[in-house]
Formats: sequence, structure tokens, C-alpha cells
Amino acid sequence: MNAIDKIYTKRPFYGSRRIRFDLRDYHDIHIGRKRTQRLMRIMGIEAIYPKRKNLSRANKEHYKYPYLLRNLAISRPNQVWGTDITYIKLENGWCYLTAFMDWYSRYVLSWRLSATLESDFCVQALKQALRTNNPEIANSDQGVQYTCQDYIDVLKKANVNISMDGRGRCMDNIFTERLWRTVKYENVYLYSYRTIEEARAGFKTYFDFYNNERRHQALGDQRPVEVYFGKSIDLGQLAKKQSRIIASKAFSADDMISDAHQTNNIFQISINS
Repeated sequence: MNAIDKIYTKRPFYGSRRIRFDLRDYHDIHIGRKRTQRLMRIMGIEAIYPKRKNLSRANKEHYKYPYLLRNLAISRPNQVWGTDITYIKLENGWCYLTAFMDWYSRYVLSWRLSATLESDFCVQALKQALRTNNPEIANSDQGVQYTCQDYIDVLKKANVNISMDGRGRCMDNIFTERLWRTVKYENVYLYSYRTIEEARAGFKTYFDFYNNERRHQALGDQRPVEVYFGKSIDLGQLAKKQSRIIASKAFSADDMISDAHQTNNIFQISINS
């Protein structure tokens, strides 16, 4: 499954036939197409043509909101946030990662790991992201995680416009798809996490790097934190404050919510100063 994940991340338009050939040719893994299909179903992935990959299955009873981003020029932070779910291979199993990202700045506002595809971890990630700011539009796919009433209620309470990708439109959430590719090639494939706790600690470090240090060509070689908050920050001072937060806490799920909230406060303090 780790090899399948690498092939699929690089070429998400590959179906079970082509993935089977790449497993044989480049990974020396000789399995049949039926087993390849079974493993892909376990992972929750499909070729994006003619269908997009679908980790989050739709619930026909849930209301589907229209896609609001067609021909929309994204010109400022908090205009559009995107979210999605991706599969993360562990040494002895797998887990699922969700994140909320500001499309204009590429700033990752929140993220969560879960051992299952229940809706709770998406709702928790949304609540954490809204502690930073409120977007004008929140975009997602039509999966049950994003059409469940708990998720919708949080967005409505925050007066956020809800946008959902059209079926079969794999490019509607392209910024978040690019984030998954970056996270996997720069982190997941390098470290091969053994447990979800190990992955959680690793993503904590990586997303701090992604937001505060990693420069993006699409942003004019600026960092996401600089573009999102509109001003440059003192990275040395920020790193010291973050180190004190990390040293003083254990990484439970609830602690990570608090850490993220404190980190966002640090950003605001640094900017205001």
C-alpha cells in the first residue's frame, strides 16, 4: 500500500491496471489486478479520470451545496479556504489526514489525524481553523464528512458561505491536492511513521516549517505566514516562543488544539509588534 500511495500521489490519474504495472516495473511487487483493486479500496482511492479520488463517500440524504468558485479571482487572504482528506500509510496500518488551507496564501490553518473516516476530526479541524479567522467561502468535496449536520452548523454559525466541488471535477480543489503531494514527498515518504502518535508529532514539526519557513515560488518566494498575515515576522523570536510552548506540553489531541491557538496568537503578537 505504501508503494501504491507513492504511485498514486505522483500520478493520480492511474487506475488499478497502470498501478499494477508500475508496482511490477519499479517496485518489484508482483500482484494481480484484483488485489491491487482491493488495496486501493481499503485506502479509499480511485483514478481521477473518469472519477476523482474519493476518500469521503457522499451521503445521498445530505444536502449538497453549489460550487461557488467558478471564474472567481482569489485576491486576498480569508477569501477562500479549502479542505480535503488524504490517506497516510503507517508502518502497521494507516490513518487519515485533513487540513484547512487558505488558498491565497497557502497557509495551513489547522490539521487533524484520525484512525477512521468518521466526521469528528473534520469538525474539530474546522473549529480550530475558525479560531484564527473566518473565511468568506469554505470549499470541500461532497463527502459525508463535509455534508454532515455538525460540520454545516459550525460554518453557518460563523456566517461562512459553503461551496462544494462538483462530482467528477478533480481540479476544483487543486490547491489542497498540491498540499497533499508536498506533504507526502517532503515528509511522509521520508520518515515512514510507525504509529499515529509518531505521525502526529512529525506533522506538528512539518506544518510549522511549511507555514513559517518554506518559501513558495507562487507567492513570490515568500512564506505562507507572511502572505496570510500581511507582514513579515521575527522568525527567531517566533521559534523561541514556539519551543517554550512545545517543551511545556505533551502532545495529546486536546493539547494540539491549544498549541495551535497559542501559535496563532504568537503570529498576531509578532505582527502587531
